[in-house]
Formats: sequence, structure tokens, C-alpha cells
Amino acid sequence: MESQHQTGHGSGRFRESIGRSSGRHSRPRIPSTSGYMVAASATAGALFFLLWWMLQGEENPWVPAGLAASVVMLVAVAAREAVVRRAWTRYMLEHDGGSAPRSSRLSRSSGRSSGISASTSTWRKLQRQAAEVDASDALPQAHREIYELCSEYLASSEETLRASDLPAENRLAVRATQDRARALQRHHLLIWARDSARSLTREAQQRMRLHEKIEVANRALECIDSALQIYPDEVELNQSADAVREFITSSRVAHWVELAERAAFKGHYRRAIDCYRDALFYLTRDDTHHLHEGTADRISREIELLRARVETDSAPAINHRARKK
Repeated sequence: MESQHQTGHGSGRFRESIGRSSGRHSRPRIPSTSGYMVAASATAGALFFLLWWMLQGEENPWVPAGLAASVVMLVAVAAREAVVRRAWTRYMLEHDGGSAPRSSRLSRSSGRSSGISASTSTWRKLQRQAAEVDASDALPQAHREIYELCSEYLASSEETLRASDLPAENRLAVRATQDRARALQRHHLLIWARDSARSLTREAQQRMRLHEKIEVANRALECIDSALQIYPDEVELNQSADAVREFITSSRVAHWVELAERAAFKGHYRRAIDCYRDALFYLTRDDTHHLHEGTADRISREIELLRARVETDSAPAINHRARKK
């Protein structure tokens, strides 16, 4: 009897442990579907007959009663679906935890491959856009946008290279693409600076007032200077900058020479001399003043002629005052 009692007691513990183990891995307990639907049907039927009795005085009372009962059934079915779905979701979350490390490793591996494929796709798209801009008569701003896209690609590719587990062949491929992106970046920035400077210089030439000419020309010079900050040894950029500065100097000199000629025509020789001196000032302060040596010589001769006229005009007045004395 004692052995049977111990055996029964042991088998009871064994069944209890099996029950606990199976309970941990069993599906979540959900109320019986048949019982639930019977209760819902009974509720809908009770509501149907209640509304039918209350609406006896109306025409066709079974229509609103039937609609109300149908609504109750639909709500009951939808609620049942929501409960079942939520229970299954909880069950899957609780029993799929063991596969998390493997899925994490798979996600990291797929992350590396997706990073390389995304970088390759971005580079191909960038090449297509750059080719379309080169092939068309695009505005300078389009080339500037390609330059900025190249900058974004280079930044994102640097993040890809920071991954320590990136294969060597992929790393070499990314670096080779970066070199091509830098060359493309330089090409479009130079085109943007050149075309922007030309467009703004043409606009400045059409302005009538000197301060408007200088303002627009300085905007062209700013475009070139921003590119020179990145490529300071670029010969084309330096030549464009010299051309814009020469235009600014020529505009100022032409303005003051015109004022001097007007003053001389009106007989205001001293005023004309001052205007010519202002023109010489802008010529000598410019870095390209050696290009304007002929203009400077002509202005110097005009100044000498005007001084001679001033002396000639002042001589009779001096003699007249001397005779009075």
C-alpha cells in the first residue's frame, strides 16, 4: 500500500509537471465559438422581438427590428474576430522568442547587403541624372543640385565603409565609386560656377546704374569664390574671377570718365579733373591694372590738358587784378 501510495504520488507530480510544461506551450484559451454565437443569436433574437412588439403601431415593424438584430450580430462577429486575433498575436510573441537571436543575425546580414545595394542603386540614379543634365541645356542651378547629390552620396557611402564587417571586395568597390563621384562632383560644380558667373555678368552689363552693375557682378564673383574655396588651384575659376573683377573695374572707370567728360564739356574743368582722378584711383587699385595701362595714360593726358585750360582761364583774371592794383 505504501509503495502504491508513493507510486501514485510520484505519478501525480509527473502529470502535474507535464501539465505545467504543456500549459506553457499550449495555445491561449479562447471561449467556445459555438457558445458565443448562440449567446449572440439569442441577444439579437430578443432585440428583434422586443422592437417588433414596441413598433406594432408602425408600418412594417419587422424591418427596423431586423436591421437592429443584424447590427447586433455583425458587432458580435467583429468583436469575436478581434479577440481571436489578439490572442494569436500574444501567443506568437510569447513562443517565438527563441528565434530572436537568429533573426537578429539575419537582419544584420541583410542590413549589410541592403546597404551595399542601396548605395549602388543611388549611384546609378545619380549617374542618370547627371547625364540628363549634361545632355540638356540646363540652368546652372541644375548642376549645383547634382553637386549636392554627390555630396550626399559621399556622406552615405562613408557610413557604409564604417561597418567593420564589410567584405574587402565590397569596400574596394565603394571606394572606387567614391572616386568617380568626386570627379562628377567637381565637374558639375565648375560648370555651375562658370555658367552662373556668365549669366550674372551678362545681366550686369544690361544694368544702367553703376551700383546695380557692381551689385550683380559681385554676386557672380561670390559664385566663383565659393567654388574656389573647394578647388583653389582650378585655373578656369581663377580666370573667371579675374574677368569679373576686370568688368567691375572697367564699369567704375567708364562711369567716372563719363562724368569727367560731361564736366569738361560744361566748362567745369576742376570738377572734370577730380572725376578723372577717381577713375585713375580705381584703375591703380585693381589687381589687373597692367591691362589698363593704355587707359591710364589717356586719362593722365586728359588731366594735363585740363590743368592747362584751368591755367589759361585763370591767367586773364590774375592780370586784371594786377592792373587794378
